[in-house]
Amino acid sequence: MDQRYQPSDSGFAARIRASFERQGFMRLLGATLTRVEPGLVEIEVPFSADLTQQHGYFHAGVASSIADSAGGYAGYTLFPADSSVLTVEFKINLIAPAQGARLSAVGQVVKAGRTLTVCSLDVFALAKADNEQNGPLHRTLCASGLQTLICLHGRADG
Repeated sequence: MDQRYQPSDSGFAARIRASFERQGFMRLLGATLTRVEPGLVEIEVPFSADLTQQHGYFHAGVASSIADSAGGYAGYTLFPADSSVLTVEFKINLIAPAQGARLSAVGQVVKAGRTLTVCSLDVFALAKADNEQNGPLHRTLCASGLQTLICLHGRADG
C-alpha cells in the first residue's frame, strides 16, 4: 500500500465498490475491481471475442476504458465522501498488442490536489507463455497514459 496518501473518508473502499457496481459499461465489459487502496485501483477484464478488434486482440477502446475507470477511482479514493469524480482529460499510448487471458488496468495517483488530481495509467495483458500450458500468467505492458480528474465537491456520487 502506498503510504503517501491518506484518504479523508475511512469508508473509501466501500464507496468505490458501490460506485463501480453502478457502472453499466464496466458490467457490459465483464470488468471487476481487483484492488482498491488509497491512491491506487486495479480493474481487470477477461478475454471475450466480443471485445476484440479485427486481428483478435482486445480493442483499444476496452484498454482505454478500464484505464480511465481505474485512474478515476484511484483519485476518487482520496476525495471527500460528499464528492464525485469526472475525468477532465486522458492520454493513452498503445505500446503492444493487447492479447491474452485478460487485461489489467492500474490507476495510480501521481499528484492529489483539492480540485484537480493527476493519475498514471498502465494496462497489462496477462497471458501464458507460448510454450506453457500451466503456470502463472505473464504481464506485458500494452498501454500507458496520464489522466487529469476533477473533484466535484458537495456532489455525492449516486
